[in-house]
Amino acid sequence: MSDTDNTDKDKEPIPGMQSLLDNTFLLLFIGVAVPSVIYTIWGVMEVANIPLAH
Repeated sequence: MSDTDNTDKDKEPIPGMQSLLDNTFLLLFIGVAVPSVIYTIWGVMEVANIPLAH
């Protein structure tokens, strides 16, 4: 009976969120890329708000 239990568990699909959280390099990339993009956009907005000198 235990053999049928193991084969049933092996056929279950892995949830998408579990696959995401198991991939350490993808998490590393997201952890570096997201703050970089946010701070770059924030910096461009700050520079664009500086008034022009006359």
